[in-house]
Amino acid sequence: MPESGVSRAQHTHIRTDRTGIPAATGPTATAAARRTGLLVTLVLGGLTALPPLSMDMYLPALPAVTDALHAPAATVQLTLTACLGGMALGQVVVGPMSDRWGRRRPLLLGMVVYVLATALCVFAPTTELLIGFRLLQGLAGAAGIVIARAVVRDMYDGVEMARFFSTLMLISGVAPVVAPLIGGQVLQFTDWRGIFAVLTVVGVLLTLVVWKWLHETLPPEERHTGGVGDALRTMRGLLGDRTFTGYMVAGSLAFAALFAYVSASPFVVQEIYGASPQTFSLLFGINSIGLITVGQINGKVLVGRISLDKALGFGLGVIVLAATALLLMTSGAFGDVGLVPVAAGLFVLMSAMGLAMPNTNALALMRTKHAAGSASALLGTSSFLIGAIASPLVGIAGDATAVPMAVVQLVCAVGAMACFLGLCRPWQRGGARA
Repeated sequence: MPESGVSRAQHTHIRTDRTGIPAATGPTATAAARRTGLLVTLVLGGLTALPPLSMDMYLPALPAVTDALHAPAATVQLTLTACLGGMALGQVVVGPMSDRWGRRRPLLLGMVVYVLATALCVFAPTTELLIGFRLLQGLAGAAGIVIARAVVRDMYDGVEMARFFSTLMLISGVAPVVAPLIGGQVLQFTDWRGIFAVLTVVGVLLTLVVWKWLHETLPPEERHTGGVGDALRTMRGLLGDRTFTGYMVAGSLAFAALFAYVSASPFVVQEIYGASPQTFSLLFGINSIGLITVGQINGKVLVGRISLDKALGFGLGVIVLAATALLLMTSGAFGDVGLVPVAAGLFVLMSAMGLAMPNTNALALMRTKHAAGSASALLGTSSFLIGAIASPLVGIAGDATAVPMAVVQLVCAVGAMACFLGLCRPWQRGGARA
């Protein structure tokens, strides 16, 4: 059975060699613990925000890259695909490494390689080399995503872990919103290579912060000593856990519904409903705020008062209803409804992700104390791969209809709910509580 969130948090506060939180008691130690806890939160938030920054800061520069390297737009798009694929595959490699050698060494290695790969992007002379450097950048950047989740699992359990994931969502959820804005501002002063120069500097600073302030959280006695075969057996064992697999796939399908929104919303809002780029940016920001706000309500209000399974089930139910409404509206069942109702449906769907995403991660990792790195790798890889499969399907019927987006979202939402009910079977456990 998992340890309680309170006892785990108290246990965490006395392990100075693992989290850097003082073992002393009293007001001074409490203040130091709060400062250290905030610092660790910011560091882990930075690690989870770096991959979205790497992807989205680059988006405004795609036309410039096409012109500068004299390459077709489809070829330049592969620089995004390579980075996304690298992030998915890299997690499978780094996760087991962190279970064997601890969290710090693989993370620092990944950060150093990320910095080198990003710096090479600055000087890439051809599209082919840029694609290769972006693949390496994604592979190395995956270390931040997977190890950040593993560190949270090392430090917390139960409600404390769910609250921490909601806090991370506040930090990492801002990154996709501000990244294109930052990229656009950078392009006012330099060319597309300057974006990678900025990312290189960010990577260097984050590497130094990790080296200085993020202590080892996995003691030697809890590490795995086997090689590749042992890592594969561990992952096979995790996938053999029906409940873990249910949470993993449910979370990945919910993430795919979000990916479908991100991929389709530019042409749905602007091309189909005639909104300006400024209106699209405003709606995108509002939806992101909705996701972050509900995530904070989940962590600050709901967690600890109701079971995580109930909060997750409610969130998935809302996503299903919102996706159903979007399909009816976009297919013309209610006539020509216009942008406002569709935008409202997208806002509800996106906001409900604030209940689905942190709770699937927390519930899955609660079952995997023995292999948090490998479990985190499976969670991340599954999300990226399913999301990457779902996102191209939204444009399968061209840019004149939003029906494919709604269909993909509804299929993913219903699939997530089916996995939650059919594999996790929360009623058999009375709901997951700390």
